Amino acid sequence: MPVILPPLDEVLAGARVVAVPMRVRFRGVLVREALLLEGPHGWGEFAPFVEYEDAEAAAWLASGIEAAWQGWPVPRRDRVAVNATVPAVTADQVPAILERFGDCGTVKVKVAEAGQTLADDIARVRAVRAARPDAAVRVDANGGWSVDEALVALRSLAEIGLQYAEQPCAEVAELVELRELLDRAHVQVPLAADESIRKTDDPLRVARTGAIDVAVVKVAPLGGVARMLAVAEELSRLGVRVVVSSALDTSVGIAAGVAAAASLPDEPLACGLGTVALFASDVCADALLPTSGWLAARATAPLPDPHRFAAPADRTQWWLVRLARCWRVLELRSAS
Repeated sequence: MPVILPPLDEVLAGARVVAVPMRVRFRGVLVREALLLEGPHGWGEFAPFVEYEDAEAAAWLASGIEAAWQGWPVPRRDRVAVNATVPAVTADQVPAILERFGDCGTVKVKVAEAGQTLADDIARVRAVRAARPDAAVRVDANGGWSVDEALVALRSLAEIGLQYAEQPCAEVAELVELRELLDRAHVQVPLAADESIRKTDDPLRVARTGAIDVAVVKVAPLGGVARMLAVAEELSRLGVRVVVSSALDTSVGIAAGVAAAASLPDEPLACGLGTVALFASDVCADALLPTSGWLAARATAPLPDPHRFAAPADRTQWWLVRLARCWRVLELRSAS
């Protein structure tokens, strides 16, 4: 179902810009800014990272408008399993971070951080394995390795035991080459794609190559729950399993991811939707935090105090102007 675009004045009238502090630096961010949208169906979120151009960021606005003005399908299940997420911290910080996620049976570990080494990555993953010996462990490189670097890294990390490696290289052709090299070297690490799905006009291209076993799909970058479910259906037909993940959202944005995961025909792998635990606080009183590795499928709403987490005036203006530009991108797309 295409997103029906409400008038810009109406969208701006229900907009609230927030700045939420993080517990630790994640993706280079210590304060996460987001624009919350209130509409007739509740709340949505518009929070593309600041470096994204309008053409890419517009999909995130479509997702927020869908949540606030159209709503989501009736879920097939009332909760979904989630993974813990460990940022690119030092190994000694790992146990404290895992404690915030409770008893999650799956852990995703960030690797290939700029300024760090493979030794740092291995130490971090080993610390996770020591703290959670029975957990399924994933690593996420965000496309940070070359093919040669990925091959060396995954040879070492495979010995620790990995459920999969997410976006080890940036380009689809690199993922294809890496898959061939890993198979030739008998290194049994499944590969997953994230950026190769959400940052392209053809989210199925990487799956058609046969290079990946898992697709990480995110509601906001794909334009909303309905669009994500359609992409997930096509991926399933190609034999690729789906993991629903977030983009460092507040509980308002996480609710959309949970709604999508709860609406999938088949039970998904543990979702990357537990990231509210990385915030020092949350915009919602009933924050969507994992309980024993699960998240409930429910709507959320920010606290009624408009000054709570309010972004500075200049940042608020920056986001409102950005929203207007992205709304116009969606307007042009709907007219074409």
